Amino acid sequence: MQKKYQVYEHGEMDRWGDYTGGLSEATTAPGRFFLDKEMDLDYFGVSLNSRLPGEGAEYWHAHSVLEELYIFLEGVGELALDDEIIPVQAGTAVRVGQGVMRTWRASPDSPVPLKWICIRAGGARLAEIPRDAAPLRDKPLPWK
Repeated sequence: MQKKYQVYEHGEMDRWGDYTGGLSEATTAPGRFFLDKEMDLDYFGVSLNSRLPGEGAEYWHAHSVLEELYIFLEGVGELALDDEIIPVQAGTAVRVGQGVMRTWRASPDSPVPLKWICIRAGGARLAEIPRDAAPLRDKPLPWK
């Protein structure tokens, strides 16, 4: 009989930057860890993220099926959503729906790394939803 729960110990938030991960080779980056690769998550995915001040995603992306909820835990940063730049910090939560282009970074002057949890869901089992986002590397990032 399979247990109806799982426990995974990822470690202290101070160590989140030690991991490198992604859902594909194109999206692999330092400070990313996908819990859905370690646990049997059927209907939602979770990533644990950490970026040093001044670092961020090196691409834009949008989802056609999934929506994401970003919950910021530490640090100061920016989340670019289409043509808007949203300032984020510990305590900020942002829901991003389908079709919205997004990218993020830790502010260069953040006193600590930007840390956040991203929860992805799409109304079907994750295995049934195709990898519906691809990095868009030819769109310039909005940071000056």
